[in-house]
Amino acid sequence: MVLDNLGSSLRGTLSKLQGKSRLDEDDVEEVVKEIQRSLLQADVDVDLVMELSDAIETRALEEEPPGGTSARDHVLKIVYEELVDLIGDSTEIPLEPQTILLAGLQGSGKTTSAAKMAWWFSKKGLRPAVIQTDTFRPGAYEQAEQMSDRAEVEFYGDPDSDDPVEIAREGLEATSDADVHIVDTAGRHALEDDLIDEIEEIDSTVDPDRSLLVLDAAIGQGAKDQAQQFDDSIGIDGVVITKLDGTAKGGGALTAVNETNSSIAFLGTGETVQDIERFEPNGFISRLLGMGDLKQLSERVERAMAETGDEEDDWEPQDIMEGSFTLKDMQKQMEAMNNMGPLDQVMDMIPGMGGGLMDQLPDDAMDVTQDRMRTFDVAMDSMTEDELENPRTIGQERVERIARGAGVDEESIRELLEQHKMMERTIKQFQGMGDGDMQRMMKKMQQGDGGGGGGMGGMGGMGPFG
Repeated sequence: MVLDNLGSSLRGTLSKLQGKSRLDEDDVEEVVKEIQRSLLQADVDVDLVMELSDAIETRALEEEPPGGTSARDHVLKIVYEELVDLIGDSTEIPLEPQTILLAGLQGSGKTTSAAKMAWWFSKKGLRPAVIQTDTFRPGAYEQAEQMSDRAEVEFYGDPDSDDPVEIAREGLEATSDADVHIVDTAGRHALEDDLIDEIEEIDSTVDPDRSLLVLDAAIGQGAKDQAQQFDDSIGIDGVVITKLDGTAKGGGALTAVNETNSSIAFLGTGETVQDIERFEPNGFISRLLGMGDLKQLSERVERAMAETGDEEDDWEPQDIMEGSFTLKDMQKQMEAMNNMGPLDQVMDMIPGMGGGLMDQLPDDAMDVTQDRMRTFDVAMDSMTEDELENPRTIGQERVERIARGAGVDEESIRELLEQHKMMERTIKQFQGMGDGDMQRMMKKMQQGDGGGGGGMGGMGGMGPFG
């Protein structure tokens, strides 16, 4: 995730403050130096780094921690507030008819972002359309058409035309029934005069309600000049940061936001059209510091359960809490988890399970877990309906038959059955809980993160693949 190294190093530094009730100058200096080092390594502009670190240092030394607040929690609160202030509010994107113009260099992810944003608007109840005006890059039309098809949104482009301004004009007319028009423009490998001239003409023709600059999260110090030139030409209202699923540093994008006096609108977190998030500064920084993001998590859960339920009408997730927990239920739960997106992103959103805990896991831990989920899924596809509904009927002979049919080893089948038993026991514990018990447990989970990933302590095997 963007600035992930900052989150990791900060958590390590803050954990050293555990148990202290007051801070001395050496403590504050160590935290501030760690922040400076991490931000500079992430390509954040030097002036921004100094401004942020000075504010944190001043507040940490001058403000008294509230009664009952540890030194670590007090500094964490200051760092959180100052980082949120640095990033600023999210770009205003009203859910109403509008035209959005996308700008950016070639390879920044504009075409993918156009389809992702269109998908996002469609899920909010609006009818979007993508208009592809890039006549410069080979394959741009085909890519945009395919991405729009995956997003199940209206698309307009003209592969035979070499006039992007005319395509934009005709595209608005052809998609006049759409509520939201997203105009994708051409990029270049560098800021060139013909690129600027072209986008200024398109801007004049479509008269967008807002113009968004699309930036690859890996962009470095060059973001400053790029952002300024686009801002001078068409005016930048917000930034879309793409490719956050990799190892990108992300600091350049924050510099661009500051340089254009704008804000972040969307985050692109993967390759599919669903891998997009509306930027929420509080949740974003909360995840960065290992504090979770329950709002984003609940949105993903709601979407995933809806998609899973749509695929099989006779499966209702709430039935699990009322009756027996079968292998079929387990398979549907796995499918819902898969619909939520990459497991490491989901873990980051759970208070006490992202952050420090993730730092302690091997780099490939989430990949191994998802591989295991896929193995379990293949195994369950090789079972009969009776076996899925009554897993206790599966003895050694059936284990051998299922393993052969699924092309996996017998040990994987036994692991699956054992995992089902663990989940079944956990579900039975939940079935006996009242609302008060559930609330107390959730509160304990949220408070459990002592900086070293201790929030897992109360979870004891509750996760589907813990």
